[in-house]
Amino acid sequence: MTVVVFGSINMDLVVQVPRLPVAGETLPGHTFFTAPGGKGANQAVAAARLGAPTYMIGRVGGDVFGMTLRDQLRADGVDVSNVVVDGAAPSGVALIQVDAAAQNTIVVVAGANGTHDAGSLQQLNAALDTARVLLLQLEIPLEMVVAAARAAHERGVTTILDPAPARSLPPELYRFVDILTPNQSEAAALTGVAVKDATGAAQAAHMLRDRGVARVVVKLGEHGAYWATESAEAAVPAIAVDAVDTVAAGDAFNGGLAAALVAEQPWVEALRWAMAAGALATTKRGAQPALPYRDEVMKLLR
Repeated sequence: MTVVVFGSINMDLVVQVPRLPVAGETLPGHTFFTAPGGKGANQAVAAARLGAPTYMIGRVGGDVFGMTLRDQLRADGVDVSNVVVDGAAPSGVALIQVDAAAQNTIVVVAGANGTHDAGSLQQLNAALDTARVLLLQLEIPLEMVVAAARAAHERGVTTILDPAPARSLPPELYRFVDILTPNQSEAAALTGVAVKDATGAAQAAHMLRDRGVARVVVKLGEHGAYWATESAEAAVPAIAVDAVDTVAAGDAFNGGLAAALVAEQPWVEALRWAMAAGALATTKRGAQPALPYRDEVMKLLR
């Protein structure tokens, strides 16, 4: 069984700054680098590095970034036979600022990620034949996300949705999602609840479950996570690491969760994989370069 990822593929343009600037302010940055990214591609690499057979459905532009992004996915063991090169659109990019406290701001330009159409859904339907888990995010057109979740739901494939970037979701989408994984700000945006701790996370999780989601995991960063299902719920403490950059930590979490489910780990153990993968991703800079390998995750869990 496989992990199928339908989502964005970007080139990340990252600058490190002493602090995040306010509106109208110019600050000197001290480091700049490019790295493969995009929430979809990040989650695909995260799952593949943890040993899950992983298929990426996505689009890149017919430019230098596009070729590099496709090649990097392949090098990480991701099947890219369904990554289309769109010669009429640029590759997606993300402009990322990271401050001294490892916090970040991100601006995403969709490029080819915004051109998905019925052809993409045909690719998805074929890939779902062998899928155990479908990973979705919100950096591709929302109608594509809804259609993909519906298709997976009809086939009994577990769908994990990372509702980022935060936006209002159509009511029917909740019913097609098996696991929803918002962070604090995304949970707040979806529910109107101030999610500052486990109490707020629990309230938000209950509201999201009431909309039809089977399992909700609210990611709380350095404070861990809070999960709720029909029969149980609990707060999970964070794994202590020396964080330098939180970019892609949430993607590592989702990829780790998917890989664990494909490996038939029980729910609580799958969450431990996800927590470990997310924690390790904060110990290195960048998005895909920071995503951990299986032996690193297993070592941390031991």
